[in-house]
Amino acid sequence: MKTIAVIGGGITGVTTAYALAKRGFSVTLLEKHRYAAMETSFANGGQLSASNAEVWNHWSTIVKGLKWMLKSDAPLLVNPKPSWHKLSWFAEFIGSIPNYRQNTIETARLAIAAREHLFAWAEAEGIDFDLKKKGILHIYRDKAGFEHAGLVSRLLAEGGLPRRSVTPEEMRAIEPTLAGTYYGGYFTECDSTGDIHKFTHGLATAIERLGVRCLYGEDVQAVATDGKRATVTLGGVAGGERLEFDGLVICAGTASRGLAAQLGDRVNIYPVKGYSITVNLADEVSRASAPIVSLLDDETKLVSSRLGDDRFRVAGTAEFNGYNRDIRADRIRPLVDWVNQCFPGVNTRSVVPWAGLRPMMPNMMPKVGRGSSPCVFYNTGHGHLGWTLSAITADMVGDVVAQSLGRLAPVASGQTAVA
Repeated sequence: MKTIAVIGGGITGVTTAYALAKRGFSVTLLEKHRYAAMETSFANGGQLSASNAEVWNHWSTIVKGLKWMLKSDAPLLVNPKPSWHKLSWFAEFIGSIPNYRQNTIETARLAIAAREHLFAWAEAEGIDFDLKKKGILHIYRDKAGFEHAGLVSRLLAEGGLPRRSVTPEEMRAIEPTLAGTYYGGYFTECDSTGDIHKFTHGLATAIERLGVRCLYGEDVQAVATDGKRATVTLGGVAGGERLEFDGLVICAGTASRGLAAQLGDRVNIYPVKGYSITVNLADEVSRASAPIVSLLDDETKLVSSRLGDDRFRVAGTAEFNGYNRDIRADRIRPLVDWVNQCFPGVNTRSVVPWAGLRPMMPNMMPKVGRGSSPCVFYNTGHGHLGWTLSAITADMVGDVVAQSLGRLAPVASGQTAVA
């Protein structure tokens, strides 16, 4: 039986381990934290959103970034301090603008395929993750934003995603708790929401039942390959121990860039910080005043999700500030203000702030597939859509690993196994 190491215990690492275990590999998951999903997969916006498939490679993004550069509470904030990493990333970002259309369409296709895998896995493994299939409502305060959304909707439709424009009156019927004045909106009924941390934890429990060896508290210090085998050197509990595998899959989020460099590959991921707040709905009025339908406010770049009965998650913004994980009060305040303005009946006295680093590729497309070595693979760089795309990219890399390291044989479940 072929042995595979998966580095990273976030949503992409755990789904990858699941996909590989289902294909008959002997899998070892390596995660530096004591538990799965303790970094970027801990408290994101909660949206499983094919409707948010539009990539950011657009000249309007550059204009907004320059305009907001000195505004500390801006939805998009770029630290002007230069670094080669940042400069090279933005150069490639601009170079990918001509691919805006095709990458948006392809991302929509991937997101649609991903949801079927994720729902099936959750049902098969009995995972409760506060799933709500209530759709996602995009809201617009002006004509320009609404008309741009119409252009995006045509691209999403080419990717197979239906979404419809709605009037302010229809918006209020879809989500009666939403306050404020709006020009219009777009509603995607087939989108959904859920708690990424609960799902990842549930699937991490499932992979152990499937025989995956989960090594938590093990910080990977070095990786290497001779083209036939891969070696991982640990620096955690088993500090200095070297493990050998037939194959290696890098699913390490923002750490993937450094690990790839050790393996002779260039994976130009930049850490783009996002923030969230979890509002504890501690009283009946707050629970009645918080929305059930998920929202995406394109102007403020904020999303919201109702998680269970008593939690309301608001997340968003993008901060280009290196590997800084600080939770800044001036970046959290706009999220709280947004709740107060849009849902004035919600009590915001109990708010839990959080920040995570999204692993973003310059073209906004995940890095999925084989590296320069035949035994090294990648499933990383999903940016703001890691939760949305995780299941399909895990399935894709599972197929690539199986094709590269073993003969595929169909099994009764419809999955594939390695002979």
